[in-house]
Amino acid sequence: MKIIRSREFTASRAWGALEIANMGGITTRLHWTDQPYRWHVNDGQEVFAVLDGRVEMRYRDAGEDKSVVLETGDVFYASPGTAHVAHPIGNARVLVVEAQSSQ
Repeated sequence: MKIIRSREFTASRAWGALEIANMGGITTRLHWTDQPYRWHVNDGQEVFAVLDGRVEMRYRDAGEDKSVVLETGDVFYASPGTAHVAHPIGNARVLVVEAQSSQ
């Protein structure tokens, strides 16, 4: 059993993570960041939930670049093959559920 107070979590570097669970190759990790990630495509599906802060999620849909600002409580689902990159607006804490091979 674990109780995690996400607002108290910080990391020594951007996108530092605390692994919460690995359920048969599907990981749930809490990330802290204040810097953008990088454009990437996951090995499978990804669920990205903003627990604290705001994040501009940039993604490609049908070859067109788009973006949406995710507020605390918002969830972004990346289907297989969806290129995306997260740009935090200040500090952010996000919960990411994805295949272990995507990391």
